[in-house]
Amino acid sequence: MENPVKAAPDCAAFSISQRLWRAAVIHHNFVCRGSIRGRNRIGSIEFMNIDFARQQMVAQQARAWDVLDEDVLDVLKSVPREDYVPAGRETLAFADTEIPIGHGQAMMTPTVEGRVLQALAVGSSDKVLEIGTGSGFLAACLAQLAASVTSVDVFADFVEAAGQRFENALIDNIELACMDATRELPEGRFDAIAVTGSIERFDPRFVEALNPGGRLFVVVGEAPVMEARLVRRTGDRDWESEALFETRLAALVNGALPPQFRF
Repeated sequence: MENPVKAAPDCAAFSISQRLWRAAVIHHNFVCRGSIRGRNRIGSIEFMNIDFARQQMVAQQARAWDVLDEDVLDVLKSVPREDYVPAGRETLAFADTEIPIGHGQAMMTPTVEGRVLQALAVGSSDKVLEIGTGSGFLAACLAQLAASVTSVDVFADFVEAAGQRFENALIDNIELACMDATRELPEGRFDAIAVTGSIERFDPRFVEALNPGGRLFVVVGEAPVMEARLVRRTGDRDWESEALFETRLAALVNGALPPQFRF
């Protein structure tokens, strides 16, 4: 039986997250500087209590949206999200909002990232494919849970920037490639696949790239109605699909495919 569809956090929840974030900034300035009077860089990352904001992200956003897997929560606490946001947007690193990264793409919200990681249930021996590298944050999280991660993106500058971030973080179990996954996929099969952009119609090649027992996270549909789904490969020619929640994601480049498959 499919899980009930759960709506994404509303604007009120976003406002609470933003208030908590600003409170962390003000508190840190007051404690560390004695006063914030006369200072006009309150929003700068150098004045933020990053640990406080990160803990609030996990407690008030991820947990509140049913991300309860302790391994996933530990990863969200340990991977420095602020290192993966574009320059000039550091103050949004822990806010429950999508962050534009260029080419019409955006970082997923922390809540959605947590749900992706939880749904895929990545194990320490798993081989994972990420379609849509973006900023590299989700790949960095997957790399903490999996044996290896292959991450592909159609934009060469995303791949280059993510590679530099991984190098700076001493992450050595991620392989990157510039590739249009709607036309080709890396060779081999994977235990888990995360598609980080939405597609209008399901592409069966994603399931075919899974090992038996493998899991696929994908968002299918057209705005304003998109649905996150978990697909499990149960055999060579069999799979099952589960609705997880409604959301909206920027479309995977060339993600509008001809109808080939129905759940």
